[in-house]
Amino acid sequence: MTLNYWQALAQGKCPSCRKGNMYKYSIFNLTKFTEMHKNCPVCGFKFEIEPGFFYGAMYVGYAISVATIITVFTAINILYPKASLSVFIGSVVVAVLLMIPVNFRYSRIMMLYFFGGVKYKGEVAEEQ
Repeated sequence: MTLNYWQALAQGKCPSCRKGNMYKYSIFNLTKFTEMHKNCPVCGFKFEIEPGFFYGAMYVGYAISVATIITVFTAINILYPKASLSVFIGSVVVAVLLMIPVNFRYSRIMMLYFFGGVKYKGEVAEEQ
């Protein structure tokens, strides 16, 4: 069964065939969560389209971090309106640190899906 665009993005699948995993290990493997396949294990698509392509993912990661900070700040402000500044800062730091593996992976995945110009090959990718 082929995944749709958003399911493939959420699961970190290859944007070309939507079947192969982009990363070698689970996101919960904290020593190896950064290791990507160079090519898709199913269709052979090269993930790093050009040298330095994933440097742009830093901007996407920054946006994810800002969204995390705003979400945590708003949640604390709603749930505990009289919180001190140290509670806000501590909560934001903890949330951002816990989000490092997610932020790293999804900034690269979104960079490839949104800005990579990769077209889904569908059945053609399955035959290779």
